[in-house]
Amino acid sequence: MRIVSADDIHKALTYRALIDALAEAFQSDIEVPVRHHHTVPTAGTDATLLMMPAWTLDADRFIGCKIVTVFPDNAKAQKPSVYGQYLLLSGETGVALAMMDGRALTAWRTACASALAARYLAREEASHLVMVGAGALAPHLIRAHAAVRPIKRVSVWNRTRARAISLGFGIAVAGIEVDIAENLEEAVREADIISCATLSAEPLIQGAWLKKGAHLDLVGGFTPKMREADDQA
Repeated sequence: MRIVSADDIHKALTYRALIDALAEAFQSDIEVPVRHHHTVPTAGTDATLLMMPAWTLDADRFIGCKIVTVFPDNAKAQKPSVYGQYLLLSGETGVALAMMDGRALTAWRTACASALAARYLAREEASHLVMVGAGALAPHLIRAHAAVRPIKRVSVWNRTRARAISLGFGIAVAGIEVDIAENLEEAVREADIISCATLSAEPLIQGAWLKKGAHLDLVGGFTPKMREADDQA
């Protein structure tokens, strides 16, 4: 069985190529059952175990399952909240073919799926992106959106300003104008694309803030108790 590290994934992928591959995959003959979602009690905030199986039904038969854990309190110990692995199996024999780093794979896939949606839903001339959240997924989302739209300015908003500044420095190296949004409402009102990648349980984005033609990309909410936007949005 091959072990595919995060570095291997970063070296193999480009945003535009993965966006195109996802566009093809989403139209392919692939079975995607409802994912398993389990709450795991802990001493602090409850953790989550997610298992996401899928398999191909065409000539190249594969079975895959992503196993993810979400421990919200990890941030207090300066550790990632999300860990994961992706197990790839032969669809012919069931033999294990590869174990891939799930965090890296998820970051690339999630960001490129968002950008694929923006390719269809965001205005062609969209140039101002507001990034809400400054976690591990945020730089991927910014670069993926920039691969499909002419992004010239990125405004970063995060509950912790220091993390927003850190993300801003990393993105600015790529030649994109970056500013740290002090007021989320003001930033959203000006934005062409708003991408949210948070673990928020309360709506952050208000529909009344969105200008006509703005594209809202909500990534973070994966349980019924999580919300990144209000009903109007």
